[in-house]
Amino acid sequence: MKIALDAMGGDLAPWSPVKGTLQFLQDHTSGMEIILVGDQTILKEEIGDSVPKGIRIHHTTQVVTMHEQGSKAIKTKPDSSIVQGINLVKDGLADAFVSAGHTGAIMATSLLSLGRIEGLKRPALAAYIPTATGGKIICDVGANPDARPEHMLQFAIMAAIYFDHVEGKPHPKIGLVNIGSEPNKGSDLYQEAHKLVKKELPNDFIGNVEGRHLLDSPADILICDGFVGNTILKFAESWVNLFIGQLNKQIMDKRSYQMVARMLQPVFTNLKKLYDYEEFGGVPLLGVNGVVIVSHGNSSPKAVKNSLLAAKKCITENLLGDIQHAITEHMVVVN
Repeated sequence: MKIALDAMGGDLAPWSPVKGTLQFLQDHTSGMEIILVGDQTILKEEIGDSVPKGIRIHHTTQVVTMHEQGSKAIKTKPDSSIVQGINLVKDGLADAFVSAGHTGAIMATSLLSLGRIEGLKRPALAAYIPTATGGKIICDVGANPDARPEHMLQFAIMAAIYFDHVEGKPHPKIGLVNIGSEPNKGSDLYQEAHKLVKKELPNDFIGNVEGRHLLDSPADILICDGFVGNTILKFAESWVNLFIGQLNKQIMDKRSYQMVARMLQPVFTNLKKLYDYEEFGGVPLLGVNGVVIVSHGNSSPKAVKNSLLAAKKCITENLLGDIQHAITEHMVVVN
């Protein structure tokens, strides 16, 4: 199995991609090759005198920065690590691509180079959210800020397949993020999406889910457009960081609290691990004709390692084929 990794993408590149690769290969050596895509001079300086077994460098000369327009990257920077990495998948030289780089460039290049799976209108990003009773998938979290009802149906179909791969639960319950539980609540988009998803997935759809019930509703899948989903995801991330920061501040203010905190350290460690995005690595770009994992821009080596693991799992469990089969079953609706 060969996974192409954008070694120049992300706030901590190239150190983090290289370090994360080395950590990944400590546990996954058999039949694995990680292709580090980036400037070979910089990467060899980071790696050291000799390239370890299981690593190969694919030399590129350009990098798509976060300040550039991602949709133009494939034309303006054809030798960038993102474009070249995705082209390795297109040409059959890699089984998957992982990047913490420019999300817009990853999406645009994936669409142009890999294309969509047959029958799909829009790809989507699906994120895993841990809760007290198990995880949930929210989709879309940024790929489609201007989605249509038929797109949201396909988000639901793809997210359900992905959830089954992550949690081992076929036919998960699907909810539509909305401002009220009644079917007639929300914008025209959400009202029409409600009708369509209910019609096509009557046994799995549970209706609207309000913001206050996102984490405790019976829904395993939370469907929304990319604008709403990305806002929810970023808010959740900032809230966790704020809560942990305030908790630490309160503890440090009193010596007696510090004594109790030391006793509860294992509890705090487990809680942090439960809600740490690094534990889950990247999220798949569902719907493109290839395995593409989009990682957090600030990915640490641990997050990179888990992103590579996510890519490996998508390949071995044939996520792409299962999504294609599910979309084909509902093609008549979106044509």
